[in-house]
Amino acid sequence: MTDIVASYDALPALCERVAKAARVGVDTEFHAERTYAPRLMVVQLAFEDGSVEVDPIAIPDLDALSVALGETTVVGHALSSDLKIFADRFGRVPSKVFDCQVAASFLGYGMQVSLADLVRDVCKVRLAKSQTVSDWSARPFTPKQIDYLVDDVNYLFALQDALTERLASAGRLEWALAESAQLGEMDRYRSDERRGLLRISGSNRMNRRELGVLSQLLVLRDRIARERDIPPKYVMPDDVMAGLATLRPKHAEDLAQLRRLDAGMRRNLGDAILAAVARGEAIPEEDLPEKAARPLGNARETLVALLGVAAGEIARGHDLPQSRVVPRAALERVAREIPSDREAFARTLGIEGWRLELIGDPLWGLLCGTGVARVEGYLEGDPKIVFTHDRERQEL
Repeated sequence: MTDIVASYDALPALCERVAKAARVGVDTEFHAERTYAPRLMVVQLAFEDGSVEVDPIAIPDLDALSVALGETTVVGHALSSDLKIFADRFGRVPSKVFDCQVAASFLGYGMQVSLADLVRDVCKVRLAKSQTVSDWSARPFTPKQIDYLVDDVNYLFALQDALTERLASAGRLEWALAESAQLGEMDRYRSDERRGLLRISGSNRMNRRELGVLSQLLVLRDRIARERDIPPKYVMPDDVMAGLATLRPKHAEDLAQLRRLDAGMRRNLGDAILAAVARGEAIPEEDLPEKAARPLGNARETLVALLGVAAGEIARGHDLPQSRVVPRAALERVAREIPSDREAFARTLGIEGWRLELIGDPLWGLLCGTGVARVEGYLEGDPKIVFTHDRERQEL
């Protein structure tokens, strides 16, 4: 049986329990379809001696709980979305984190293994996931909902212990711990203006002044969406934003040139839009956003593909997902910038530690011609790409 904390009177004792625990399992249920930010509906906590369901509808201010979680090690599965809610809502995230999905990715499970699949494989328990699309705003919880909530945290410690043992045996525990630790860094959850710009279709064709105007329109849309607690696209769709950035209207009558900017939107937002455009026009030239990188072109796209094949095969040989080892964006930087020596190559890749140790020399050797990639086992029906670095053994 799980406890339900649904009053401020019970919150101090719970926070004390959390802060004193060596580790606490954490999961959340939230609704995100029609609000600016995901709306927290349930916080599930697991302790060594039981679980607790916290009701954020009954206790809207859970800041004290977020502080208490910073005193312990938080254990969870696919925690980034849960912690993003904490970052947005409380301005902090727990600094000590163990993510079972992240840990499993270092043991051959891929990047997106589900909790149910991991529990079934590691704990030999089949979870009933019948409440995946349940309405978590409804009260009281049904028995099936309670069972679902408990199951979401009930096996986290068993998973952590088993995965930790396997990772230690494989010599990858430090890799997984370092990766999980990144989830406890607030910078990870802060909005990135450049990423926001690039998400607007057509922004890659805009000049820097148009991007400056777009940046101010995004600030306006975000502020209104936050105030109204609605998704930003409900304020102004992306295509309208792009149209305004390229039109750069100066007068109210200019707004009528955009068919998708209807009369109601012009009436309610017209003055604010014109003010945002004016702010974008006033940004000093040196402070304007940089243009999106130009397409690589066929030759360098081919180079990225080759490096991707190499990185993917190295990752596969170590039973790791390629995206865990090196992102495509890093390979694109190498193809675009053409670093001239090994040190510059490492800086351009932007990876370090075990990642650089794993793929740095093979990729650099491939680029410099001192390494060779060849296919072995194809005629036997088991093709593998093999990399060699000893030039004397590479002569074909």
